[in-house]
Amino acid sequence: MGFLTKIFGTHSEREIKLIIPLVDKIEALDSVMAGLSDADLRNKTNEFKNRLKNGETLDDLLVEAYAVVREAGKRVLGLKHFRVQLIGGIILHQGRISEMRTGEGKTLTSTLPAYLNALDGKGVHIVTVNDYLAKRDAEWMGQIHEFLGLKVGVILNSMDNDERREAYNCDITYATNNELGFDYLRDNMVIYKEELVQRGLNFAVVDEVDSVLIDEARTPLIISGQSGKSTKLYEACDLLARQLVRGKSSGELTKMAALMKEEVEEDGDFIVNEKDKNVNLTAEGVAKVEDFFKLENLADPENLEIQHNIILALRAHNLMHRDKDYVVKDDEVLIVDEFTGRIMPGRRYSDGLHQAIEAKEKVKVKRESKTLATITFQNFFNKYNKKCGMTGTALTEEKEFRDIYGMDVVEVPTNVPVARVDQQDAVYRTKREKLNAVVNDIIESHKKGQPVLVGTITIEASEELSDLLKKKNIPHKVLNAKFHEQEAEIVADAGQAGVVTIATNMAGRGTDIKLGEGVVEAGGLKIIGTERHESRRIDNQLRGRAGRQGDPGESRFYISLEDDLMRLFGSERLMGMFNSLGLPEGEQIEHKMLSSAIEKAQKKIESNNFGIRKNLLEYDQVNNDQREIIYAERRRVLDGESMRDSIFKMITDTVEEAVNTCISDDQIPEDWDVNELNNLLLPIIPFDSVDLSVDELNHMKKNALIQKLKEDAIKLYEEKEAEFPEKEQLREIERVILLKVIDHKWMDHIDDMDQLRQGIGLQAYGQRDPLVEFKFMGFEMFDEMTKAIREDTVKALMHVRIEQNVEREQVAKVTGTNKDDSLPQGPVKRTGKKIQPNDNCPCGSGKKYKHCCGRS
Repeated sequence: MGFLTKIFGTHSEREIKLIIPLVDKIEALDSVMAGLSDADLRNKTNEFKNRLKNGETLDDLLVEAYAVVREAGKRVLGLKHFRVQLIGGIILHQGRISEMRTGEGKTLTSTLPAYLNALDGKGVHIVTVNDYLAKRDAEWMGQIHEFLGLKVGVILNSMDNDERREAYNCDITYATNNELGFDYLRDNMVIYKEELVQRGLNFAVVDEVDSVLIDEARTPLIISGQSGKSTKLYEACDLLARQLVRGKSSGELTKMAALMKEEVEEDGDFIVNEKDKNVNLTAEGVAKVEDFFKLENLADPENLEIQHNIILALRAHNLMHRDKDYVVKDDEVLIVDEFTGRIMPGRRYSDGLHQAIEAKEKVKVKRESKTLATITFQNFFNKYNKKCGMTGTALTEEKEFRDIYGMDVVEVPTNVPVARVDQQDAVYRTKREKLNAVVNDIIESHKKGQPVLVGTITIEASEELSDLLKKKNIPHKVLNAKFHEQEAEIVADAGQAGVVTIATNMAGRGTDIKLGEGVVEAGGLKIIGTERHESRRIDNQLRGRAGRQGDPGESRFYISLEDDLMRLFGSERLMGMFNSLGLPEGEQIEHKMLSSAIEKAQKKIESNNFGIRKNLLEYDQVNNDQREIIYAERRRVLDGESMRDSIFKMITDTVEEAVNTCISDDQIPEDWDVNELNNLLLPIIPFDSVDLSVDELNHMKKNALIQKLKEDAIKLYEEKEAEFPEKEQLREIERVILLKVIDHKWMDHIDDMDQLRQGIGLQAYGQRDPLVEFKFMGFEMFDEMTKAIREDTVKALMHVRIEQNVEREQVAKVTGTNKDDSLPQGPVKRTGKKIQPNDNCPCGSGKKYKHCCGRS
């Protein structure tokens, strides 16, 4: 492989050779663009838009458009894109990842593809890692776009829906990955089209693409909520179910009696069909439910949830048996596999049945907080028509970017050769010896005025090092992982002479460290890593803080054999060998085998983490396929489409499924179980005009029965339509009921799928592939859910009355998300009085502030 690379060059070198001619053409337009007035330069935007309308493509416009942005950058910000930034901009437009070192101006590079792709009017999203950077970049780089006549918006966590909608309607919108993802999910929960905030996912430019698409990809976005009635309704229905009396029909219904609509005498409040695991209320039972819940008419659409839950409660008491279908253990209802007799942890009955059993067994009903909507970043960003990304460190994860996102990585050369010196790792036997060596190195650098940036992996490690420096009276600043008002300022000052800065991994993103006076002579910024990270990419990010734009710099990592990386992933044989050398305390270990062991350990962890993320995506793919179907159906409703044809299909499908459940293909009419068919079908479709003669019945086949019942059901619904003087009134009622039923069932379903996912791993003990089992069970559950949507919708519409006021409403209230949005995302103004050095320390120690918490 190395031999071929020497002959043909790396993948990146070959790709850049193909791009260079375009860069030459862009630069050749320099004098032309410089000769244009501001108005003429701005007018180029309208010219490009017209050329697109007349058949040209974005690729056709690229050279001129990039030349226009380059000239605008020079006029507006005094920043003219370097040649390497033009290369990076072309890579981004091609839907790829541009790896550009820290300090090479990725933010300015993004203005090129953003402008070009905004010309078609479908919107461009520039994705950043926090609100502060989104706002900063929108205000800073947005000046170029606005100078050229484009509208720029920014999405911040604090914004309301109207502000978000306005920002998304801009040509270019800056936002964080979390805000974009949550807005997508929330848009698929709204009940009116006017409430939507996004207008489609067209083109995304992802800054720090490795952080967004790799580091954060293990945690999906989750919107949690609470259904208004929730557990209380399950408990109320359970109480009522205990009071209702189980009845039975007075003898078996003959097929003739059923079809001829002879009166059927029923006793009790409900009838149980054990064969089909169905329960139906009698007229007496319906009256008792209406009395219990103080309802006028149980069949009204607004009472769907009560109808559903009382049937669930009756099923739980009469069809689900403890120690047969389920067991109760540790205050939890666990399903028993009917085939193997094994307990299935994590699996839950769908559609609320599990909660009904929990209420029956008097254990905690787990539905107070449930998942209302969820999506992984992988599936969300793959919904964009085109996406690209920038980072200083992506090459080590190229396989993942290719496999999951379909993007390759192209390494862009630096504008000026890198002058940073990357020293060999300094390895010590114990953690204590390592930290002493780090402190000594900091002291030496501080003495000669060389600034030092020390990277730690945890907050705890940064505080431990800070204590050691305090004992040596070395002034320093500490940045922890939480974003706060001083971060940008502290990182920007980290290049001043003699400054010592300790920062965790999260600190410093998005801010360049500029060198102060005399620092170049002192050797430039020195980077010290106190241990190797699990990912080589994070180590490279730390190193990349030094040596920007040809500045001098130095980096070195300090490692001990007690570090987690070495302890958990290093070779035991190798560790044993070095431990047995009996080296004097404090002596540095240097060996090629050790450096190799560190890299192998990192590669092993990277591979493990990739496996975890890929596994998450494979599981979410099941959810994603289902989500696409549901969201597409919701969007049809929101768009105001007539759902009449869909409702007719639901009606006929309900009829066909009921007949197929009760009558097999090889049964003769005399053996048809019409009693069962009526029990199944009549509560959903209130037939009252079936009129078959004896002669017809004797010559009827199953398909003819299905066709007859379908026609009768459609006729019933057409009679219902005729009750409404304005047809559009019923069309809106159809949309309202369908939306309500879909949302209710879908939210329960994804919560049940989440429970299934948590327990599915145990399938491996039975020699089954958990992923295959998840797909199989997930499909079954989705099938059950769509059947329930169909039946509930048909039932509600068949019983709707003209005088009812049917309105759209949210079926659940959002209570929060799994991402903490409460942390300040930008500069926070001090509200209290500034503490002076000689004031008493607010911590209550009794010391002056300068001698306590204010010590630097």
